[in-house]
Amino acid sequence: MLAKKIRELRRKKGYSQEKLAREAGISYNTVVKLESGESKHPTIQTMAGIAKALSVSLDDLAKECSKVT
Repeated sequence: MLAKKIRELRRKKGYSQEKLAREAGISYNTVVKLESGESKHPTIQTMAGIAKALSVSLDDLAKECSKVT
């Protein structure tokens, strides 16, 4: 699930939700909603920012996103 993957990668990198938001160029609320599973269909811009901030490929995150139904 995307929420779990983002949380796992963020923690591995040692980032708080606030720091991930800053590094990804997205709002803190967006990070919270993504990690809680409330937001299940993020925009490509949001995904790209998160992928860059977490040093993973957009493809890796997109694979997780496609598993969400």
